[in-house]
Amino acid sequence: MSRVVRAALTETCNAYGDMPASVSQLSQLVGRLDGLREANVAHHIELLESAKRQGVQVVGFGELFAGPYFALEELELWRDLAEDALEGPTVLALCQAARELNVIVVAPIYELDATSGKRFNTAVVIDETGNVLGRYRKTHIPCGVNERAGFHETFYYERSDGGPGGYFPVLETSLGRLGVAICYDRHFEGVMSTLAAGGAELVFSPAVTFGEKSRRMWDIEFEVDAARHSLFIGGSNRKGCEPPWDVEYFGASHFVGPDGKLPNESDRAELIISNVDLDALAGADSSGWDLDRDSRPGIYGL
Repeated sequence: MSRVVRAALTETCNAYGDMPASVSQLSQLVGRLDGLREANVAHHIELLESAKRQGVQVVGFGELFAGPYFALEELELWRDLAEDALEGPTVLALCQAARELNVIVVAPIYELDATSGKRFNTAVVIDETGNVLGRYRKTHIPCGVNERAGFHETFYYERSDGGPGGYFPVLETSLGRLGVAICYDRHFEGVMSTLAAGGAELVFSPAVTFGEKSRRMWDIEFEVDAARHSLFIGGSNRKGCEPPWDVEYFGASHFVGPDGKLPNESDRAELIISNVDLDALAGADSSGWDLDRDSRPGIYGL
């Protein structure tokens, strides 16, 4: 039985149409965050429906998709956007949509852990029956500035505490074994190798990324990791500017495998759709390499 998976990524930005005109007016959103979240969830469910019409079986949303990228500054307001990863409104709505559409969804949300009260940047994986298969909490949290803007993520959420499911869970689905690496995670050399060692075949990497070096490395890192670790990787980045900030997200979302980038077959600009042949991972590498066989553990200083 062939294991060609029709997979999609979203490439969009904040869909809430009533954002304040300036950063100084963001306090106007107090008490309105539920409406903001609902607008973005509705937008992404509509994208799910569009993907389904194009034969898609699994869809990966972008990082923190249920709102704007708020970590450009430190503002207590946005901490109220966090929600439960099992019973929160976003996950409940997506579980219903996944079940009705018979698609697997990788949904990166802003999580509020009900037990500890801690916040995380979390990807929830929902299967086609509408059940939560598992979740991954972002492990590496950036705080810095580039020529475009600052990113203050450590103000909003913590690095993964390893649970539930461990630091880099690989989830068995009806289509294949899925892993997740969120945005900044992709820069760390142990992430993709750990997912590959855990049996991952397709890794979703949702991101909000901007700046010259990030744009240059966006293509390079995925392509090298896919070839080196025999993986398919789908990188989803925002595209466009979100009021009231003036920061451009470059998009460039794509799927890549051991032999290079996959063609985009989508008929809609906000969706990237590719056919991912997981069976191709089982054969001999066309290069003649056997990196697992020829590796020399213990000499690399890692």
